[in-house]
Amino acid sequence: MTPARRPGAVRTAGETAAAVRRGDLTAVESVAAALGRLRETEPATHAFLDVLEDQARERAEEIDRRISRGDDPGPLAGVPVAIKDNLALAGHRLTCGSGLLAEHRAPFTATAVERLLDAGAIVVGKTNLDEFAMGSSGERSAFGPTRNPWDLGRVPGGSSSGSATAVASGVVPLALGSDTGGSVRQPAAFCGAVGLRPTWGRVSRWGLVAFASSMDQVGPLTRTVSDAALAVSVLAGPDTRDATCQSPDCEPEGGGSAGDPDLTGWTLGAIEELSPEAVSEPASESVSESGGWARALDRFRSLGAEIVEVTVPNATAALPAYQVVSSCEASANLARYEGVRYGIRAETGDLRELYVESRSRGFGPEVQRRILLGTFALAKGFRDAYYSRAQGVREALRRQLAAALSTVDVLIAPTAPGGAFRLGERLDDPLAMYGSDRFTVLASLAGLPAVAVPSGLDGDGLPLSVQILGRRFDELRVLRAAAAFERAVGFTCRPALETPEVWGGSR
Repeated sequence: MTPARRPGAVRTAGETAAAVRRGDLTAVESVAAALGRLRETEPATHAFLDVLEDQARERAEEIDRRISRGDDPGPLAGVPVAIKDNLALAGHRLTCGSGLLAEHRAPFTATAVERLLDAGAIVVGKTNLDEFAMGSSGERSAFGPTRNPWDLGRVPGGSSSGSATAVASGVVPLALGSDTGGSVRQPAAFCGAVGLRPTWGRVSRWGLVAFASSMDQVGPLTRTVSDAALAVSVLAGPDTRDATCQSPDCEPEGGGSAGDPDLTGWTLGAIEELSPEAVSEPASESVSESGGWARALDRFRSLGAEIVEVTVPNATAALPAYQVVSSCEASANLARYEGVRYGIRAETGDLRELYVESRSRGFGPEVQRRILLGTFALAKGFRDAYYSRAQGVREALRRQLAAALSTVDVLIAPTAPGGAFRLGERLDDPLAMYGSDRFTVLASLAGLPAVAVPSGLDGDGLPLSVQILGRRFDELRVLRAAAAFERAVGFTCRPALETPEVWGGSR
């Protein structure tokens, strides 16, 4: 299948908006190009659950009319975007990748989506995800797995699988995902994209279907760091509908074109417990391959940065603590799906049978596993042994990360244990699947900002990624470090666009 657009013609979000505002490109043309690319890549990648073609074209025409009148539609004027299908868009399906909500429609629009629309963006579709955002591979959707555009036999990561794939395959330059334990950063790593998890409280969660509320965070997936900075500047800010979102606005400067082109004078802390040598599993070996962790450290040094090792003792306990806390919160949040108010409803007159049959039919195996784990950990006699202990680990981790960040500018670590693994490889091994998040859960538990940036390719020609973590509400410093690293590597997700032969089947 031959692409309609050559890779060099693919614009970033910032470039698209600037061209539309200048009149060099119309919003109608921008949307037509996105929809054309979508038709080329679907259903091979299965990134989308719902394509909003008519609505997107109508909105593009409206934006062009506003520009012709001399109005400025905003910093994302005419930019086609994709939205993870656990974010509400009024009148459209909101499935969360679950059969339980297959026909559910959102009665309102999420704040994060509203802010994109207010900035002139155009939603072209809702993207696939692991059911209720519970998964690390994109294989746990009730509607079928998403496939990695670099190799259709590989997973794209999860749970924001469709959003990462939509960006990496060149359909849109910007997509929204949600990150609980790494669900923006890990798929960004597997797909060769940039994935930003803002500080918890930086972006409103109103209209995001809850998984684990104390860690859920909306974040952008983009082709470049500058686009991630632009996106968070649009998304950030307080929201009266979300009492946990009280952050100041986030300026876009420093994310890409602004700031020094190097890191001279910076001190970067490499987390000792997250080095490939400290991870005792075969998958970690690929992090050290050409273009991997060792090479990434050399890139940072070439930019003038000093790299020192820092220790975060509780990093080794972060993954089990995350699994306990997130499962406990999920068991509470998903209790509302009982067959009465939302989703499918079993035909029975007995209330207990209604609950049991509706939930058994509607929830997939991974969601049921986590609900059971969380319910058990919260049960009388077990709460102190599991949930309270996990929260103690979390609090210690927060203190340790704050102490480490007091001595360095940012922290660095791999984003994932290696490149994308094969479809089906870990489906029957939950512990191996959960291990995919071992590098990302630290920022989630501590509520810190973190960005995943492509660092090169592994031995199979698949993307690898570096993760940069910063202090609370210090996205600017994180993005500056990421932008400098990106310039040094000279790599975004372009190779996926330059190999159209992969659309014919897996390599």
